[in-house]
Amino acid sequence: MKRLTMLVTLVVGFSSALPWAAAEDDKAAAVRGVEGAWSGPLKISPQLELPITLELIRGKDGSLSGKWGSPDEALADQPFRSIAFRDRVLTFTMRHGASYKGTLNQSGTEIAGEWTHRGKTFPLTFQRFDPSKVVVVPIPRELEGIWEGKITAPGGIQLRLALKVEKAKDGALKAALASPDQGAHNIPISSIGLKEGVLTFASKIIGAKYTGKRNPCGTAFEGEFVQSGLKMPLTLKKTDKISQARRPQTPQPPFPYRMEDVVYENRSGGVKLAGTLTLPAGKGPVPAVILITGSGAQDRDETILGHKPFLVLADALTRRGIAVLRVDDRGVGGSTGSVKTSTSEDFAGDVLAGVAFLKGRSDIDAKKIGLIGHSEGGLIAPIAAARSQDVAFIVLMAGTGLPGTEILVAQGQLILEANGASESLRKLQRDAQKRLMDIITREKDETAARTKLTAAVTELFAALPESERKALGDAGAGLAEAAVSQANNAWFRFFLAFDPRPTLRQVRCPVLALNGAKDLQVPAKENLAEIAKALKAGGNDHVKTVELPGLNHLFQPSKTGSPSEYASIETTLAPEALKTIGDWIVDQTTAR
Repeated sequence: MKRLTMLVTLVVGFSSALPWAAAEDDKAAAVRGVEGAWSGPLKISPQLELPITLELIRGKDGSLSGKWGSPDEALADQPFRSIAFRDRVLTFTMRHGASYKGTLNQSGTEIAGEWTHRGKTFPLTFQRFDPSKVVVVPIPRELEGIWEGKITAPGGIQLRLALKVEKAKDGALKAALASPDQGAHNIPISSIGLKEGVLTFASKIIGAKYTGKRNPCGTAFEGEFVQSGLKMPLTLKKTDKISQARRPQTPQPPFPYRMEDVVYENRSGGVKLAGTLTLPAGKGPVPAVILITGSGAQDRDETILGHKPFLVLADALTRRGIAVLRVDDRGVGGSTGSVKTSTSEDFAGDVLAGVAFLKGRSDIDAKKIGLIGHSEGGLIAPIAAARSQDVAFIVLMAGTGLPGTEILVAQGQLILEANGASESLRKLQRDAQKRLMDIITREKDETAARTKLTAAVTELFAALPESERKALGDAGAGLAEAAVSQANNAWFRFFLAFDPRPTLRQVRCPVLALNGAKDLQVPAKENLAEIAKALKAGGNDHVKTVELPGLNHLFQPSKTGSPSEYASIETTLAPEALKTIGDWIVDQTTAR
């Protein structure tokens, strides 16, 4: 993937239709009518509009080829998976699953159509432009280097941000944004400039912009970072390198075990899954576990705020003689598919595909394959175990025993309380959550639900006290759009409606359920009690529940349990949690 080396502004110029050569055949003549450079705005949301560029090329044989780009995403010279032009209709598909269909007008100056991605369509009209008229604005040399600072995001979470201005291979400067605590290191910059000591830059892909004034020494810029209308103070200081958060538990090579990159398919789900299998030294077959991530699009290490919990857990268990398979979620890393358009039941299918993959290996004991699920993964593991007798045991790390609606309300209240919110604000959130969840559960059509959710969220923001509305500023519209997008999808609908207890009653294999006493996202006492009750109601007597004092949702030692503490805590997984899990699994897999 090529990165932008300079700020590029496309200057659109119209041209008349090219004359068709009489000597050409119909195919060549048709392609000649659409060849050339095109640009059009793809409006993803009210806050996000991305320019898409096309370079369409006519071959000597009259065939059509070309490449596409998305400057604001730092994508250039991207190949098409397929492309065709017939009866004035242009169609093409991309490698990431997007497709386009549009019609060339009679004058040959415009292609009007629709862009489709992940089941959603967006209008997109391309117009001709002259590449020779592209205006190139070089990045000021005095910005070269790394500029780092911290913002305080909603919920009190502090995140490091760094502006990186470095030389490209051609000697020109390129700029990118990094958010190391979120594992993002090359966020494209769509514009950057320095005028009269004021630094400005923007990243359209994340809907963010920055304006900061240089201090007298020239060592820092003091200003404001704005994302989706939310304003956050940010001082960027010149530094030699991006600071590294201390993560002393992150395993470092050499390792006393083997690591193998693997790829397998969930054929019924139509996805390819990529992961890492760690195998103890010595001869097999050995017991194995599959790690199942929490909600959202997670990588195989379940990376969060610089922590890699699944890497730490895999290392600890493999050293104790247990093979561990950890896998990228759908649409992440080497895995295909999409998290938002899938549900926990779909993910359970992915897990069982992993079980089948392990069963087919001679170095794995097919009768001793277990599952470890964290957070949502603790909901997915019982679904998989209830479907298959091939699952020998499951470990639920902060798994849920209550329906999604109850989990979200409890979570919201506990986090607000930990952050010092007033009772009136907590009541406002309870009422808002109930209203939005009612819309989602009652309105099955996503388009109709989006309309109702948008109206409800807008009304809720308008009902806030004037002081709070003023503090939010332009953030209201952005937050409303984000709230609607996050809630109105297949995954969230399933989570809200799903009650894990009937599924737990069908689980027959041994179960370890553990939680941190200071977990504010999945409250320990209530959920552990419901998990144990449901399992035993189904006749399962092989159940152990453990509440670990002082630990939060990530199983870190914590003062309050608030997510705002996650990034500042050096410990990734408390040793007592690793020992509890390891001891129990060894006990389950040791021959008696």
